[in-house]
Amino acid sequence: MERRCLDCGESLRGRSDKKFCSDQCRNNYNNRLNRDETTFIRNVQNVLRRNRRILTELNPEGNAKIHRDKLIAKGYNFDFFTNNYTTKTGRIYYFCFEQGYFPGENGYLELVKREEDF
Repeated sequence: MERRCLDCGESLRGRSDKKFCSDQCRNNYNNRLNRDETTFIRNVQNVLRRNRRILTELNPEGNAKIHRDKLIAKGYNFDFFTNNYTTKTGRIYYFCFEQGYFPGENGYLELVKREEDF
């Protein structure tokens, strides 16, 4: 039984456990297998980067108070954040990497910047 490349179907020569005829075929095959997953992850990362960029732009000093509508107008997506932090008093801050916000009253948000080193 002749062994064939899993990507292009070309006949294989060499080691008995060889699956691909070249590095290019190996890369093509694995990229095709992971395409759906990679596309989803790339889209989520793009939203997170955009959210962080918006928060950084609106909070240059590290502490600001703005209306929620200003974030929405710039394209901020409130469904995506990297983590949240609950204080001892029960306030929940939502962070997009080091930039975050606390939803206050009347649609206003308190923007904060985390200064922690990991």
